[in-house]
Amino acid sequence: MNEEERELHDKQAHEKEAAEQAALPYRWKQTLPDVEVTIPVPKGTRSRDLVVEIKKKSIKVGLKGKEPILEGELCKEVKMEESAWTLENQENVVIQLEKVNKVEWWRNVVTHHPEIDTTKIQPENSKLSDLDGETRAMVEKMMFDQRQKAMGLPNSDELKKQEMFKKFQAQHPELDVS
Repeated sequence: MNEEERELHDKQAHEKEAAEQAALPYRWKQTLPDVEVTIPVPKGTRSRDLVVEIKKKSIKVGLKGKEPILEGELCKEVKMEESAWTLENQENVVIQLEKVNKVEWWRNVVTHHPEIDTTKIQPENSKLSDLDGETRAMVEKMMFDQRQKAMGLPNSDELKKQEMFKKFQAQHPELDVS
């Protein structure tokens, strides 16, 4: 595919995805740690009129005595104890789903609904302080290595090797390694 064909293909795929998402009975957005689902309900709805069940791998939302508005197996697992829902202005059920795996994008909310192309997601900028210790250390190492590379200097792994080599030389001065 040439550049023009690729652009046309991407545009058509984006339009198809947008139409599929617009046809869903809810809107949703996500960040790496969570998914927010907004479901419109009739104006004047009270929380006692709703059925909202959030389980580790499934969800069910609807009005009591009626067909569920959203029901099915979740795309990925959620932390039930950290997930919650609220009724906003008696017209929207807003569900906050905390992802178990906070480092991957969801393709859809429930498995039988249309998928989005997760390679096209533009994540928000995040602060290093928002990351857990292990992830933060990995990101800082990557940033250090990127700066070193830009300056034409050795990266962290190469520096570690050089340090080990110097220690070896100090321990074995009788060996000529030049």
